[in-house]
Amino acid sequence: MSDWDAVTVIGSKSRPGGGAGKQGPTAIERGKAVGAITENDRKVTSGTNKGHSGPDHAHLAKLDREDAPTAPPKVAPTVGKAIGQARQDKGWTQKDLGTRINEKPQVVAEFESGKAQPNPQILSKMERALGVKLRGKEIGQPLGGPKKK
Repeated sequence: MSDWDAVTVIGSKSRPGGGAGKQGPTAIERGKAVGAITENDRKVTSGTNKGHSGPDHAHLAKLDREDAPTAPPKVAPTVGKAIGQARQDKGWTQKDLGTRINEKPQVVAEFESGKAQPNPQILSKMERALGVKLRGKEIGQPLGGPKKK
């Protein structure tokens, strides 16, 4: 009954030294020893989605040419006037138009005052709700129906 003192360990930790032991030299180490390999450059961008590791010189040159940052574009005043006119023709408030296009009334107010950045999705929803063109050359003209086949 002296088996109670013996411990059996199964797995990689069972060997003294903690594993498979010392392995032989790698191919790079052998090449350096022989003198065949002088440098070992690794690709820095491995495992990422970058096409090349260097800076984009064309983009940097473009940034250097620009003098100062410009303000983002705003909606043209004619678009704001067309939205307000079409909304009043239908007898809607800014809140009514906002609920019909699933936007806040504040967004409608910004578009009418010309303070908003042009968003094609919101302009498209406003065009369909108001029935008036808000993009392109014929701003304020009635929106035509679907094309006839």
